[in-house]
Amino acid sequence: MPFIGNQPALAYTSLAKQDFTTSATTSYVLDNPVANANEIALFINFVRQEPTTAYTASGTTLTLTSATSATDDMYCVFLGKAVQTVNPPNGSVGTSQITDGAVTSAKLGSDVTQGITEADQWRLTANFTGSVDPIASNLERNDNASFGYIGTGMSESSGIFSFPQTGIYLVEFVATMERVSNDALVTYGISGTTDNSSYSNLARNFTNTGTISASYNEIIVSSFFDVTDTSTHKVKFFVSSSVQETIGVSSENHTYMTFIRLGDT
Repeated sequence: MPFIGNQPALAYTSLAKQDFTTSATTSYVLDNPVANANEIALFINFVRQEPTTAYTASGTTLTLTSATSATDDMYCVFLGKAVQTVNPPNGSVGTSQITDGAVTSAKLGSDVTQGITEADQWRLTANFTGSVDPIASNLERNDNASFGYIGTGMSESSGIFSFPQTGIYLVEFVATMERVSNDALVTYGISGTTDNSSYSNLARNFTNTGTISASYNEIIVSSFFDVTDTSTHKVKFFVSSSVQETIGVSSENHTYMTFIRLGDT
Protein backbone atom coordinates (compact mmCIF):
# COMPACT_ATOMS: atom_id res chain seq x y z
CA MET A 1 0.00 0.00 0.00
CA PRO A 2 1.54 3.36 -0.96
CA PHE A 3 2.18 6.01 1.67
CA ILE A 4 3.70 9.46 2.01
CA GLY A 5 7.04 9.80 3.77
CA ASN A 6 10.16 7.75 4.36
CA GLN A 7 10.11 3.99 4.34
CA PRO A 8 9.79 2.95 8.02
CA ALA A 9 12.70 1.00 9.46
CA LEU A 10 12.29 -2.34 11.19
CA ALA A 11 11.01 -1.63 14.71
CA TYR A 12 11.38 -3.46 18.01
CA THR A 13 9.24 -3.19 21.15
CA SER A 14 10.40 -3.36 24.76
CA LEU A 15 8.04 -3.27 27.77
CA ALA A 16 9.13 -2.42 31.30
CA LYS A 17 7.48 -3.90 34.40
CA GLN A 18 7.61 -2.73 38.02
CA ASP A 19 6.70 -4.77 41.11
CA PHE A 20 5.58 -2.90 44.21
CA THR A 21 5.99 -3.71 47.90
CA THR A 22 2.52 -2.93 49.14
CA SER A 23 1.35 -1.47 52.43
CA ALA A 24 -1.68 0.36 53.80
CA THR A 25 -1.29 3.41 51.58
CA THR A 26 -2.54 5.00 48.39
CA SER A 27 0.79 6.54 47.31
CA TYR A 28 3.61 4.81 45.41
CA VAL A 29 6.66 5.86 43.42
CA LEU A 30 7.12 4.74 39.80
CA ASP A 31 10.50 3.69 38.45
CA ASN A 32 9.85 5.65 35.25
CA PRO A 33 8.01 8.96 34.82
CA VAL A 34 4.73 8.95 32.89
CA ALA A 35 2.46 11.64 31.49
CA ASN A 36 -0.81 10.20 32.83
CA ALA A 37 -2.54 7.06 34.09
CA ASN A 38 -3.06 5.71 30.57
CA GLU A 39 0.67 5.13 30.18
CA ILE A 40 0.69 2.24 32.68
CA ALA A 41 -1.36 -0.92 33.08
CA LEU A 42 -1.81 -1.45 36.83
CA PHE A 43 -2.66 -4.87 38.30
CA ILE A 44 -3.72 -5.50 41.91
CA ASN A 45 -4.05 -9.16 42.88
CA PHE A 46 -3.75 -9.95 39.15
CA VAL A 47 -6.82 -7.84 38.25
CA ARG A 48 -6.24 -4.95 35.89
CA GLN A 49 -7.37 -1.59 37.28
CA GLU A 50 -9.16 1.10 35.31
CA PRO A 51 -6.99 4.19 34.63
CA THR A 52 -8.15 7.50 36.18
CA THR A 53 -10.90 5.63 38.08
CA ALA A 54 -8.85 3.24 40.21
CA TYR A 55 -5.65 5.25 40.05
CA THR A 56 -3.99 8.38 38.69
CA ALA A 57 -0.36 8.83 37.64
CA SER A 58 1.83 11.79 36.85
CA GLY A 59 5.61 11.87 36.67
CA THR A 60 6.80 9.21 39.10
CA THR A 61 3.78 9.59 41.43
CA LEU A 62 1.16 6.82 41.45
CA THR A 63 -1.98 7.52 43.52
CA LEU A 64 -4.64 4.87 44.17
CA THR A 65 -8.29 5.58 44.83
CA SER A 66 -8.35 2.96 47.60
CA ALA A 67 -5.44 2.00 49.84
CA THR A 68 -3.79 -1.35 49.42
CA SER A 69 -2.77 -3.73 52.18
CA ALA A 70 0.52 -5.46 52.88
CA THR A 71 -0.88 -8.75 51.55
CA ASP A 72 -1.82 -7.37 48.13
CA ASP A 73 0.16 -8.21 45.00
CA MET A 74 0.60 -5.14 42.81
CA TYR A 75 2.61 -4.46 39.67
CA CYS A 76 2.42 -2.27 36.61
CA VAL A 77 3.53 -2.42 33.00
CA PHE A 78 4.78 0.81 31.45
CA LEU A 79 2.83 1.15 28.22
CA GLY A 80 4.49 4.48 27.48
CA LYS A 81 7.82 2.66 27.27
CA ALA A 82 6.54 0.44 24.46
CA VAL A 83 8.19 2.75 21.96
CA GLN A 84 9.03 1.53 18.51
CA THR A 85 12.69 2.06 17.72
CA VAL A 86 15.17 1.19 15.02
CA ASN A 87 17.54 -0.10 17.73
CA PRO A 88 18.03 -3.87 17.40
CA PRO A 89 17.65 -6.23 20.38
CA ASN A 90 20.59 -6.89 22.70
CA GLY A 91 23.15 -9.33 21.35
CA SER A 92 21.97 -9.05 17.75
CA VAL A 93 24.67 -6.71 16.37
CA GLY A 94 27.85 -8.14 14.90
CA THR A 95 30.97 -6.57 13.45
CA SER A 96 29.46 -6.49 9.98
CA GLN A 97 26.71 -4.11 11.19
CA ILE A 98 29.18 -1.52 12.58
CA THR A 99 30.67 1.05 10.23
CA ASP A 100 34.46 1.24 10.28
CA GLY A 101 35.57 4.03 12.62
CA ALA A 102 32.10 4.51 14.12
CA VAL A 103 33.11 3.44 17.64
CA THR A 104 35.01 6.40 19.11
CA SER A 105 36.97 6.53 22.39
CA ALA A 106 34.12 8.53 23.96
CA LYS A 107 31.75 5.62 23.26
CA LEU A 108 34.09 3.11 24.87
CA GLY A 109 33.69 4.58 28.35
CA SER A 110 36.11 4.95 31.23
CA ASP A 111 36.27 1.19 31.95
CA VAL A 112 37.87 0.46 28.58
CA THR A 113 41.53 1.06 27.90
CA GLN A 114 41.76 3.94 25.45
CA GLY A 115 45.45 3.83 24.63
CA ILE A 116 48.05 6.42 25.54
CA THR A 117 46.51 9.62 26.95
CA GLU A 118 49.73 11.42 27.98
CA ALA A 119 53.11 11.53 26.20
CA ASP A 120 55.64 14.33 26.55
CA GLN A 121 59.35 15.01 26.03
CA TRP A 122 61.76 17.56 27.51
CA ARG A 123 65.45 18.21 26.84
CA LEU A 124 68.60 19.93 28.03
CA THR A 125 69.41 23.03 25.92
CA ALA A 126 73.00 23.76 27.05
CA ASN A 127 76.08 21.88 28.29
CA PHE A 128 77.13 21.65 31.93
CA THR A 129 80.11 20.08 33.68
CA GLY A 130 80.24 17.94 36.81
CA SER A 131 77.55 16.77 39.22
CA VAL A 132 74.01 18.16 39.32
CA ASP A 133 71.03 16.91 41.39
CA PRO A 134 68.55 17.73 40.10
CA ILE A 135 69.15 19.02 36.59
CA ALA A 136 67.27 22.28 37.13
CA SER A 137 68.32 24.76 34.45
CA ASN A 138 68.35 24.98 30.65
CA LEU A 139 65.33 22.65 30.32
CA GLU A 140 62.62 22.98 27.70
CA ARG A 141 59.86 20.93 26.16
CA ASN A 142 60.90 19.68 22.73
CA ASP A 143 59.92 22.48 20.34
CA ASN A 144 60.97 21.13 16.97
CA ALA A 145 58.51 21.83 14.20
CA SER A 146 57.67 18.14 13.84
CA PHE A 147 57.18 17.55 17.59
CA GLY A 148 53.81 16.95 19.18
CA TYR A 149 52.75 15.71 22.57
CA ILE A 150 49.61 13.95 23.81
CA GLY A 151 47.45 15.25 26.63
CA THR A 152 48.21 18.11 29.00
CA GLY A 153 51.91 17.36 29.24
CA MET A 154 54.37 17.46 32.13
CA SER A 155 55.12 20.54 34.20
CA GLU A 156 58.57 21.41 35.57
CA SER A 157 59.77 23.66 38.40
CA SER A 158 63.41 23.84 39.59
CA GLY A 159 64.10 20.49 37.98
CA ILE A 160 61.12 18.72 39.62
CA PHE A 161 58.67 17.20 37.13
CA SER A 162 54.97 16.89 38.01
CA PHE A 163 52.52 14.59 36.26
CA PRO A 164 49.28 15.82 34.66
CA GLN A 165 47.16 12.85 35.78
CA THR A 166 47.42 9.65 37.77
CA GLY A 167 48.50 6.44 36.05
CA ILE A 168 51.46 4.19 35.40
CA TYR A 169 54.16 6.03 33.45
CA LEU A 170 57.28 5.04 31.57
CA VAL A 171 59.96 7.60 32.50
CA GLU A 172 63.11 7.51 30.35
CA PHE A 173 66.30 9.55 30.61
CA VAL A 174 68.78 9.60 27.71
CA ALA A 175 72.04 11.49 28.32
CA THR A 176 74.99 12.28 26.07
CA MET A 177 78.33 13.17 27.68
CA GLU A 178 81.74 14.22 26.41
CA ARG A 179 85.02 13.03 27.91
CA VAL A 180 87.00 15.74 29.67
CA SER A 181 89.49 13.66 31.67
CA ASN A 182 90.74 10.07 31.58
CA ASP A 183 88.94 7.08 33.14
CA ALA A 184 86.33 9.14 34.98
CA LEU A 185 83.18 7.37 36.14
CA VAL A 186 79.89 9.09 35.30
CA THR A 187 76.46 8.21 36.74
CA TYR A 188 73.11 9.30 35.33
CA GLY A 189 69.83 8.54 37.05
CA ILE A 190 66.17 9.12 37.80
CA SER A 191 64.83 9.58 41.33
CA GLY A 192 61.24 9.87 42.47
CA THR A 193 59.13 10.80 45.46
CA THR A 194 55.70 9.63 46.62
CA ASP A 195 55.38 12.16 49.45
CA ASN A 196 56.65 15.32 47.68
CA SER A 197 59.66 15.28 50.00
CA SER A 198 61.86 12.18 50.20
CA TYR A 199 63.42 11.03 46.94
CA SER A 200 64.84 7.60 46.16
CA ASN A 201 66.60 6.31 43.07
CA LEU A 202 64.34 4.71 40.47
CA ALA A 203 67.07 3.94 37.93
CA ARG A 204 70.80 4.56 37.47
CA ASN A 205 73.39 3.75 34.83
CA PHE A 206 77.16 4.18 34.71
CA THR A 207 79.91 4.67 32.15
CA ASN A 208 83.68 5.03 32.21
CA THR A 209 84.96 7.66 29.80
CA GLY A 210 88.20 5.87 28.98
CA THR A 211 91.33 7.58 27.65
CA ILE A 212 90.35 8.57 24.12
CA SER A 213 90.19 12.35 23.75
CA ALA A 214 87.06 14.01 22.37
CA SER A 215 85.02 10.83 22.88
CA TYR A 216 81.28 10.73 23.55
CA ASN A 217 79.10 8.27 25.45
CA GLU A 218 75.33 7.84 25.61
CA ILE A 219 73.56 6.50 28.68
CA ILE A 220 69.92 5.37 28.85
CA VAL A 221 67.97 4.79 32.07
CA SER A 222 64.26 4.14 32.44
CA SER A 223 61.69 3.11 34.99
CA PHE A 224 57.98 2.54 35.45
CA PHE A 225 56.47 4.98 37.97
CA ASP A 226 53.02 4.47 39.49
CA VAL A 227 51.49 7.91 40.04
CA THR A 228 48.58 7.56 42.44
CA ASP A 229 48.55 11.22 43.51
CA THR A 230 49.75 14.01 41.21
CA SER A 231 50.41 16.35 44.14
CA THR A 232 52.90 14.00 45.85
CA HIS A 233 54.36 11.77 43.11
CA LYS A 234 57.15 13.54 41.20
CA VAL A 235 60.50 12.77 39.54
CA LYS A 236 63.84 14.46 38.95
CA PHE A 237 67.03 13.66 37.02
CA PHE A 238 70.61 13.74 38.26
CA VAL A 239 74.23 13.44 37.13
CA SER A 240 77.18 12.39 39.27
CA SER A 241 80.53 13.23 37.69
CA SER A 242 83.71 14.94 38.76
CA VAL A 243 84.56 16.79 35.54
CA GLN A 244 82.81 15.22 32.55
CA GLU A 245 80.52 17.36 30.42
CA THR A 246 76.84 16.63 29.77
CA ILE A 247 75.72 17.76 26.32
CA GLY A 248 72.60 19.82 25.70
CA VAL A 249 71.39 21.50 22.48
CA SER A 250 68.27 23.61 21.95
CA SER A 251 67.69 22.48 18.38
CA GLU A 252 67.69 18.68 18.82
CA ASN A 253 67.71 15.94 21.44
CA HIS A 254 71.06 15.02 22.97
CA THR A 255 70.15 14.80 26.64
CA TYR A 256 66.40 14.42 27.05
CA MET A 257 63.56 13.02 29.17
CA THR A 258 60.52 11.13 27.89
CA PHE A 259 57.26 10.56 29.79
CA ILE A 260 54.55 8.17 28.53
CA ARG A 261 51.40 7.27 30.47
CA LEU A 262 50.84 3.57 29.79
CA GLY A 263 47.56 3.06 31.63
CA ASP A 264 45.57 3.50 34.80
CA THR A 265 47.14 3.12 38.21
